[in-house]
Amino acid sequence: MLDEVYAVCRDDTSGAPADYIPELAAVAPDSFGLCLATADGLIYQVGDTDIGFTIQSISKPFTYALALADRGLDGVAAHIDVEPSGEPFNEIALEPDTQRPSNPMINSGAITAASLISGRDAADKFERVRRCYSRFAGRELTMDQAVYESEARTGYRNRAIGYMLRSVGIIDVDPDDAVDRYFRQCSIEITCADLALMAATLADNGVNPKTRERALSTALTERVLSVMTTCGMYNAAGDWVTTVGLPAKSGVGGGIIAVLPGQLGISVYSPRLDAQGNSVRGVAACRELSRRLELHFCHVTRAARTAIRADYSVAQVPSRLRRSPADAAVLADHGDRARVYELHGDLLFAGAERTVRSIESKVGDLDALVVDLRRVGEVSAVAREMLAALQNELVRRGCRVALVDPEARLGHEASSLDPEDPRGRVFIDRDTATEWCEDIILTRHRPPGADPRRSIPLDEHPLLVGLDPDNRTRLGKDFESRTIARGEVIADRGDPRCGLFLILEGRVRMTFPGTDGRVHRLVTLSAGMSFGEIPMLLGQPFVNEIIAETPVRVAVMRPEVFDHLTHDHPQLKLALLQRLAAGAYAQMEAAVRTLSGNAGNY
Repeated sequence: MLDEVYAVCRDDTSGAPADYIPELAAVAPDSFGLCLATADGLIYQVGDTDIGFTIQSISKPFTYALALADRGLDGVAAHIDVEPSGEPFNEIALEPDTQRPSNPMINSGAITAASLISGRDAADKFERVRRCYSRFAGRELTMDQAVYESEARTGYRNRAIGYMLRSVGIIDVDPDDAVDRYFRQCSIEITCADLALMAATLADNGVNPKTRERALSTALTERVLSVMTTCGMYNAAGDWVTTVGLPAKSGVGGGIIAVLPGQLGISVYSPRLDAQGNSVRGVAACRELSRRLELHFCHVTRAARTAIRADYSVAQVPSRLRRSPADAAVLADHGDRARVYELHGDLLFAGAERTVRSIESKVGDLDALVVDLRRVGEVSAVAREMLAALQNELVRRGCRVALVDPEARLGHEASSLDPEDPRGRVFIDRDTATEWCEDIILTRHRPPGADPRRSIPLDEHPLLVGLDPDNRTRLGKDFESRTIARGEVIADRGDPRCGLFLILEGRVRMTFPGTDGRVHRLVTLSAGMSFGEIPMLLGQPFVNEIIAETPVRVAVMRPEVFDHLTHDHPQLKLALLQRLAAGAYAQMEAAVRTLSGNAGNY
């Protein structure tokens, strides 16, 4: 695309280089370079992008940025306005009402900005300007001594502006010192590629996308880009905004930079200028790029959409904790009282407003709510405030709120499960947050007198209940009782079969490594369930790690006992296998349902 735009604009040889500065008139007039730098630092370029030339008036937004950093918004605003002037860039005039320069992009405003730079002496002040520009460019820039001397010899009009500013008290330093610094900043040598990276730094909220060094704060970058939008192209600013629609700045050296915040920076070098002092090819190339790439900041590809990717109840997508039949029945009846909202994209005001509105419209009689932020990019300050206000309102209504926010986009640290904490919780994955919701529902809606800490004797385990009393008694003698501490690894991935485990009390967790580098839960089994069947039946090693999630009491049939049943009690072994197959199928079916609903967790 750059090649095509370059070809379209190359043959336009109208205009002429600036001649009021002798050194500028001596450049090769038909040089032409075009660059586009992405917000992550990749530079696409065509033409004369490595030819050095002086930055000239493109320096103005960067010195303005340094003045803002030194003096603050109010300190600079006391000396420089931010209104388009409607006058030539070198007009010897001030705003009649305020007696201040109209904006920092015309010479009077730029000289004032140069006077506001802090430093020990004149040399130190200019050195700070040079270092500022270098941070934006990502390399050490230098001044072209010949161009500086040429400007200093012929810059009478700028000296007149400096003395005018001193006479009305806009600058309170030696005007010759301020004007000399302005001459020096305009004489810093750059290339088209340098300018593209400087523009991309502005696009990336003041962070150089190649060096990752911060050149300017986010708030001040916004201020600089705003002034570039309205004042950066002098008397052609209105036409520029309507046809190109990007914050920009031109210089009489033939350069132009343009910025699409958050996305890219564009730079053009071509010394032939139009009547307004802007590069002829530069303006044409920016117009063509804006049209082809749809860069105009008023271009809307679609109306603002909700940031909600999906929402569902915990009855529809339960956690991977296999509950007891009694608890599962409670969740089936009341699971719609807890919902999960998955958000995605950048969460700015419009997306946050629609999200809050959507949640409030469905909140009803919810007991618990999960907001999943893992697919969210940027979260604006106002979005944080709106979500915090929503959380406070829901808690006031009696609805607990959990966040799935492993990157702490809302500034909260992850926390453990605790359904009694009124502030809600923060989790690293949606599954544990869903379990938290289920615990809240069970706490509030479990029948009175029901014991949440389920414990069963061996002969009441579902695997044995279906057997006749004699077989149940006979088989029960083949199991050994074992107690396992919380956190103990019962079986690791790749371990050989070690027994058939019947859970009588507590919970065990099966885990697997996810593609995100974290260990995820496959399923949690509780009292009345079993594990180890597949390795026992197939003689294969464990494929998942199995850990005691709580203190656990199990009954274990050792592998050799299981094998001897084939010879000693074949009918009992057959009955046991039938019960195991039925139980394994039920557990697999439940796991598949849960995994299909929680696919985004890993």
